[in-house]
Amino acid sequence: MADVLLRRLRRRAVAACALMLVGYFLVPVEADPNGLRLALRSIGTAALVAVIAFLVTGQVRRQLVRDQPTGRDEDRALTRLAVALIAGLLVFALGDYVMANTRPGEFVGLRTRVDALYFALATLTTVGYGDVHAQGQIARVAVCAQMVFSIGVVATGASIVVKQMTQRSRRR
Repeated sequence: MADVLLRRLRRRAVAACALMLVGYFLVPVEADPNGLRLALRSIGTAALVAVIAFLVTGQVRRQLVRDQPTGRDEDRALTRLAVALIAGLLVFALGDYVMANTRPGEFVGLRTRVDALYFALATLTTVGYGDVHAQGQIARVAVCAQMVFSIGVVATGASIVVKQMTQRSRRR
């Protein structure tokens, strides 16, 4: 029974990540000459980043408490954390893509959503190949925010996921 529930939980997580990825590629982000709509979209993006950061830090906090979840609760917490980390990556990639399209010259080599996803992943994992990079001041500020998010939230969250998974496999 526990294996069935774990498989169902993992299928839901994969489905959630797939839906977020489809949404990333389908959400309309073309430039908008209407200042009000542009401001509302910018505020919405900032709010989405804040919500994702809140969700990830909440999951990280739950994993760091002394009485760590076990069994199904542990599986749920780790799965939610992994999904939230993917959501954070996609939000930053979308933000980079929008900035590259609305402010030409802010990024070098970032022309498509795949480029933006590649850049966000390279930044968040601190790989940074250099083929795509921030050139303008606004893009550099946004990338600095990505780096802080990466160090403070993603790295901590990813290390917790890996630590918990290895400890769990040792217990079994």
